[in-house]
Amino acid sequence: MAMNVRNGFRFETYEAPEQSIFDKLFDIFQELITHTSGDFDEAIDWLRELDKEYELTTEEYTIDDFIEDLKAKGYIREEFKDGDGDGEDGEEGSGGGDISITAKMERIIRKRALDQIFGKIKRSGSGNHKTGKSGQGDEHTGDFREYRYGDGLENISMTESLKNAQINHGIGSFQLSEEDLVVEDTQHKAQMSTVLMIDISHSMILYGEDRITPAKKVAMALAELITTRYPKDTLDILVFGNDAWPIPIKDLPYLKVGPYHTNTVAGLQLAMDMLRRKRNTNKQIFMITDGKPSCLRMPDGTYYKNSVGLDDFIVEKCYNMARQARKLHIPITTFMIAQDPYLMQFIRHFTEANKGKAFFTGLKGLGEMIFEDYEANRKKRLK
Repeated sequence: MAMNVRNGFRFETYEAPEQSIFDKLFDIFQELITHTSGDFDEAIDWLRELDKEYELTTEEYTIDDFIEDLKAKGYIREEFKDGDGDGEDGEEGSGGGDISITAKMERIIRKRALDQIFGKIKRSGSGNHKTGKSGQGDEHTGDFREYRYGDGLENISMTESLKNAQINHGIGSFQLSEEDLVVEDTQHKAQMSTVLMIDISHSMILYGEDRITPAKKVAMALAELITTRYPKDTLDILVFGNDAWPIPIKDLPYLKVGPYHTNTVAGLQLAMDMLRRKRNTNKQIFMITDGKPSCLRMPDGTYYKNSVGLDDFIVEKCYNMARQARKLHIPITTFMIAQDPYLMQFIRHFTEANKGKAFFTGLKGLGEMIFEDYEANRKKRLK
């Protein structure tokens, strides 16, 4: 007697994957160390407070055990000054020395930022970006053309070539000549040089809103994306306040807002100077800002500052820089993380002068839009 077997779905309560106490604490610690700009002591103080409230540790595994594991795994290092090292005057678990994160930990933080912001990106070739043009490359287009002197043998389509030989010479007296050869066309690839500008003026933490942390995460994610997945590209990072100066990728976790005005012109000048020295034909600038331009450095070295409204003198200098970048074929993509209508209008005029792009956004979607524009920008500009 045949039995009817019913297939269906069984729904059960979701249970999170089992994590060790170290893994749980480490996940929280990475977020805290980013918010505290690499200040280990402050991050641990916050972790202890969270432990008191949410009972993250046990009697068998404490915060001090976690600190020792961080040392053992090479995520932090402890440095002693002269006379230190006995740990008698230090806090419990600190050993009395100054603790800081290591290069290994910096890389972990950048990787985390990449996973958080660009977690949905697809795997791609190392440093190769589509241009919309056929040519030398390793991505097959599916189109065929006649063989040309200099084409690599690996690109010859033997199936199509043999078919041509049979048609041209017949099966009985088979021969394969150069005229029969067919090559599968490939996509030409290009490189990109990018400068990322980060506003570190005081407005990035005004009104109780932390805007520098998400901007910093974006910078770390973009740095990790380019250096690991597009190693043939170049990325330079600069910060701008009263002045502008470059920073290395390794300093991104430690980035802090200063008591600065916003010298957008100085940032753009430095960005274009950086790009002039690049041999790549394709160049672009990303600018993350939330404040209006409020500062200029004058030829005599003094600063002209005006934080009230939009200063026509400063604004016109910004428009001139946008036009100059356009003449150099350097598009500027601005990510405006403020919603003030008059500032948004300024960015629109700035973008029009450069023929670039602008995104008016809150903090939540900032990273994803940067990635989307990073891909779309190069495809559009390279047509």
